Amino acid sequence: MVKSVAEMIGEARAEIELVSPDAVSKELAAGGLVVIDVREPVEWERHIEGALQVPRGLLEFVVDPASPRYNPELEPTRRVIVYCASGARAALAAFTLKNMGYENVANMDGGFKGWVAAGLPTAEHHGDI
Repeated sequence: MVKSVAEMIGEARAEIELVSPDAVSKELAAGGLVVIDVREPVEWERHIEGALQVPRGLLEFVVDPASPRYNPELEPTRRVIVYCASGARAALAAFTLKNMGYENVANMDGGFKGWVAAGLPTAEHHGDI
């Protein structure tokens, strides 16, 4: 039996902490966490200041300490909050991180759209990523 993407997202959401954009903003201000934006580069013109841009398709390679693409900022014991445009890709990404051994992972509720709707600040990127 084929599992639908909606079922996969539902399973991921049941296993992953969901945090509000306001809570993410407060955690960012306090420091000590990594925020990962799993949207595609074409979506990254506006983003959360300080977020790492890691497209969903590259996530496993960038977070695996054994991979040549590993980013040392993504230490598996650090607090990691993931977001995408609205939350679906980030739920799958956060679930993947948890399955890869990341201990303190959350998905930002509503994604970047939720962040913007909450009136929180964004940064702009111009040029190649």
